[in-house]
Amino acid sequence: MMVRTVSIMSTALFCSTISFISAPAARAAEFHVATSGTDSNPGTKVAPFRTIQHAADLAQPGDVITVHKGVYRERVNPPQGGESDSKRIIYRAAPGEKVEIKGSEVVKNWEKAGNDVWKTVLQNSFFGAFNPYADLIHGDWFEAKGRAHHTGAVYLNGEQFAEAANLDELLSGTANSPVPGSFTPSSQSPLWFGQADPEKTTVWAQFKGVDPNKETVEINVRRTVFYPDKPGRNYITVRGFTMCNAATPWAPPTAEQAGLIGTHWSKGWIIEDNVISHSICSGVALGKYGDEWDNKAESAEGYVGTIKRGLANGWSRDKVGGHIVRRNEISHCGQTGIVGSLGAAFSTISDNSIHDINLRQTFGGAEMAGIKFHGAIDVVIRHNQIFHCSLGLWLDWMAQNARLTSNLFHDNGCDFFFEVDHGPILMDNNLCLSKRNLLYNSQGVALVHNLFAGQIDPIQFDERETPFHKAHSTELAGLHNNPCGDTRYYNNLLTGGADLRLQYDEIHLYGPAGELAAEKKAAAVKQAEEARLPSWMDGNVFFNGSHPSKHETNPLVAEKSNPEFKLVEKNGRYYLEGFLEKGWAGEQTRKLVTTKLLGKAVIPDLPFDHPDGTPYRIDTDYFGKKRNDVNPAPGPFEAPTSGKISVRVW
Repeated sequence: MMVRTVSIMSTALFCSTISFISAPAARAAEFHVATSGTDSNPGTKVAPFRTIQHAADLAQPGDVITVHKGVYRERVNPPQGGESDSKRIIYRAAPGEKVEIKGSEVVKNWEKAGNDVWKTVLQNSFFGAFNPYADLIHGDWFEAKGRAHHTGAVYLNGEQFAEAANLDELLSGTANSPVPGSFTPSSQSPLWFGQADPEKTTVWAQFKGVDPNKETVEINVRRTVFYPDKPGRNYITVRGFTMCNAATPWAPPTAEQAGLIGTHWSKGWIIEDNVISHSICSGVALGKYGDEWDNKAESAEGYVGTIKRGLANGWSRDKVGGHIVRRNEISHCGQTGIVGSLGAAFSTISDNSIHDINLRQTFGGAEMAGIKFHGAIDVVIRHNQIFHCSLGLWLDWMAQNARLTSNLFHDNGCDFFFEVDHGPILMDNNLCLSKRNLLYNSQGVALVHNLFAGQIDPIQFDERETPFHKAHSTELAGLHNNPCGDTRYYNNLLTGGADLRLQYDEIHLYGPAGELAAEKKAAAVKQAEEARLPSWMDGNVFFNGSHPSKHETNPLVAEKSNPEFKLVEKNGRYYLEGFLEKGWAGEQTRKLVTTKLLGKAVIPDLPFDHPDGTPYRIDTDYFGKKRNDVNPAPGPFEAPTSGKISVRVW
């Protein structure tokens, strides 16, 4: 129902007259958008607008923009946000209708250029002010691997092609081979290549056995799909859209982070029930604003400077973060599914399926994962499925009072990386089913009731000094280096050869430190040993070649038993299959894990507790089932049946 009407004098003078039917108080309006509409219409259901942007230009706090079925090729730049959580601006797909917003345009007029290669020539006016085929991916911690990479792309019937290193590679029909050592799927992708001069842009692409003029071929044109051009557009909801094909830039923690959809240093967004895919770099960006320091701070000291500038620019619970990202499918992004430096603090990420992230690895860098956050303060990451990613979840710098609970990780290069965090971080009731589960050089981590089916690799000592904060705040409390230890393992199941003796009873240097000359290596080992913090371990079960540390109070070791856990997909549903012995749950007496049991993270001297400061009781399992308070079962499932199991986990 249209309860506020808008009189439009001209396209340039939109919103010149607004009259309110209900008096004296103004009521929210609902604007409708449809492919059959025109922007000179009043925006009612029977006379809708044509573009989402036109509705966005008119919308005020409390208004709803309902978009009807069809494909919309535009970038939505919301010029204003809502006023509060109860007075939002809501953008929604009409219930039951498929609404696509694309950063790409359909291109015809392809000409045969030899073999299976075709080309098209476009005047640069086609792109306007932004040409992805002249736009190089670059920035702090980006690794080009010896070649140029652009934010353009070519799609055939929705399939994204890979950019060739040069035109000769494309014309010769060379296959797009995986980079040695990369986590790359077996299928090979067709190639494209582009060249832009001052007047025109030429795009070549491999169409094997296909006439592209008879198919749907699209190319990237827009940098983003839904992204405000300025910070501070708060309390916006984006619901139910299919959004794809964006020429997004590299998103390091030291620069403005623009995603296919992004919040741009705002507060209180809800991004829910969307399908988000095919972003050159990042799918969802919850991160940093831009300034003159963008991509000029590639060092630990440089990022500390970024944090201080972020605080001066409003990084606080009152002004930034507090977003909800839920029930989305996020896939086929070159860098991250969800990224956020500073701006993701106080957010909840739940019930998303995130997959096929950074698989091609034609370019690299230190910012690539299904989810990559810096400054994950009071962040909850709950019940997500993350798979087919080079790295599943990467919490880098300043994760504090973060909770990762009831997530399903599988078929990743590595499931988790906690980098130079001082905690407290709680990781509970997760299923970690990849061959490599955990890499970390952090402290203040509690690992509780998880299933670890792969390798665990702590890094023994990292001399970088990184920040920690006051409780539940962005306010800096100090800097500290990153020794090994201050880790808690309670009531986990470990299989697949996880050996905590090697990780906690001895000193092993990883990476460049492991290649030091003997004298320097001995000094580094001594330094790591002297810096080591205590760890606590109790109630864990080790099988199939896994071994406890000497720090374990009461381990149950069944190293010759093999539960043969495997994840099986049946019609889009995922089941964990395997074998459980009754003794694994009954032969130990375990403690219920609480804030009191976990104690305090050593370096920040802070307890493990909820974002609102209330204490933890880990008294429910992966499914939310109540645990036995007197003797909880190990692993993510409470009181599992013995023998063969087949449990639906997603």
